[in-house]
Amino acid sequence: MMLVLGLVVFTMLMLVLEWIRADMVALLVVVAIGLTGLIPADRVFNGFAGNAVIAIIAIMIMGEGLDRAGVLSLTARFVMHMARGKESRLGVVINSVTSLFSAVIPSQALAALMIPVTSRLSARTGVPISRLLLPMAFCILTATNTTLIANSPLIVLNDLIASANNNLPPGAQTIPKFGLFSVTPVGLALAVAGVAFFWLFTRKLLPEREDARQKVTPGRTESYFAETYGIVGEAAELTVTAESPLVGMSIGEAEQLHGAPLILAIKSGNEARMAPPVDHVIWVGSVLGVLGPREQINQFANNQLCRLSPRMRQLGELFNPSRAGISEAVIPPGSRFIKQTVGDLRLRKRHGISVLAVTRGDHVYRDDVRSVSLRPGDTLVLHSSWRELAQTAEDRDLVVVTDIPREEQRPNKIWQAVGFFLTAKCLALFTHLDLSIAMMTGAIGMLLSGVLNMDEAYKAINWKTIFVTACLIPLGWSMDSTGTAAWLAQEVLAHMGGASPWILQLALAVLTLLFSQVMSNVGATVMMVPVAISVAVATGGNPSAYALIVAVSSSNTFLISSGHPALMMVTGPGGYKGKDFLRAGLPLTLLVLAITLVAINLMFH
Repeated sequence: MMLVLGLVVFTMLMLVLEWIRADMVALLVVVAIGLTGLIPADRVFNGFAGNAVIAIIAIMIMGEGLDRAGVLSLTARFVMHMARGKESRLGVVINSVTSLFSAVIPSQALAALMIPVTSRLSARTGVPISRLLLPMAFCILTATNTTLIANSPLIVLNDLIASANNNLPPGAQTIPKFGLFSVTPVGLALAVAGVAFFWLFTRKLLPEREDARQKVTPGRTESYFAETYGIVGEAAELTVTAESPLVGMSIGEAEQLHGAPLILAIKSGNEARMAPPVDHVIWVGSVLGVLGPREQINQFANNQLCRLSPRMRQLGELFNPSRAGISEAVIPPGSRFIKQTVGDLRLRKRHGISVLAVTRGDHVYRDDVRSVSLRPGDTLVLHSSWRELAQTAEDRDLVVVTDIPREEQRPNKIWQAVGFFLTAKCLALFTHLDLSIAMMTGAIGMLLSGVLNMDEAYKAINWKTIFVTACLIPLGWSMDSTGTAAWLAQEVLAHMGGASPWILQLALAVLTLLFSQVMSNVGATVMMVPVAISVAVATGGNPSAYALIVAVSSSNTFLISSGHPALMMVTGPGGYKGKDFLRAGLPLTLLVLAITLVAINLMFH
């Protein structure tokens, strides 16, 4: 018990302090469990083969398949048609559609898909994106409990219940597992509450403020980026003459010169490229595509003996707004770019992308951008071709916010994607197959029918989420097998005396939601479900109700932006501050808490 409690405390501290990556913390924990023999050696890594993890993998693949087939683009058109440009109606339609998808697509993946859609709708209607993104992200979390296939804590719940059943006291009744739609009554109540909450209170909770983001469209970015990031000026061509001191310099050296504009493209001989790397050498006759104020470009051309052409004659194709331009992208949690500097990423050389600025909260980094170390939620201002940007975004190390021109990759496969997705849901609902087998049937159907290929399926899987989930499940098992959960339950009951079931449930729900604000919701679920089941058994309550209260409360993370990846991803693009989350999140937290307790008790009455 002492070992288990030590591991629990270690896990919580590491997830809160973030000294070590979350997936590495989880791997350390599972190895420690194996070394100390807290559970049998042949079960230590069973989390990787558990139904929960396999189901999560399959759901991630199917979500990618739906996106590849253009379901989200059809959604954007549907929302535009339904909203008809009215702000109040637009918010309701976006939140309703988001809630619908949240029942079947994991929250972080859905946020990445919906941010560009919301940006497109904001640009076309003139509604500030700050009025749309936060409600959209909150509605993802309120609706994620509608089914058992989109929310990791609910998927993990059955594995934790199976472990608890193996350690129940003699005579105790076995706890039944939850089916695909067992939680739907609770989830629907929360989803409707989230949509109604923002329909009634968006204007009061998110007050009007000047928002240039509504001007962001692929052909009209200058005003927004000038106002928000101080990136001003226009594009021009500089031809390097034989007398120019730039001859023989690298791009990096030229950019360090006093008064140098942004160098976004270069043409040497017949080869033209966007975002030249810093070690690319400038030769006689090289044509530089630069961005800056007209006076700055004129002065730089005179000082460096370059011929200035105000029109894009030789690089015009590269700077065509339908092919390239300035965009915004967010660094999501789990990105490989986190804790690396912009210079270390070598985005110019590897991907043909120039980073013009980085914004973090209220601070904008424009000078010496290459030395900025990236953090989750940072917003990057990029210049690139749309194709290069779309290909880079496929690796999910950044999420493009700006509505950039992109072709639907396989719109001819939309019926196969939707068909196999519905097949998977029907198998889970109407047969006795495990959730993992039902979901993987849909995933393999999409792969075989060409909705997406195997390499795309690998990229669709968020391996950090998989490792955290698979490695923390054994921690929940060890809490059961060592009696730690039962001991913690006794301590809770000893301090709370003869409290009513409602008070005990409220205490468990509040503890879970507080843990979820500062650590992963899977971690909070793994730690609290065994305790909740033990409390229910000790007091004669319904263990299923207590366990479900904990699993649902782990998604009640509205108070701070770092409480959930989906919230972190909208903070930068929406320009939100901590007080915005508290103003909207505190009343929504109390509402979700009340509905959760009432709905679950009615369901298990």
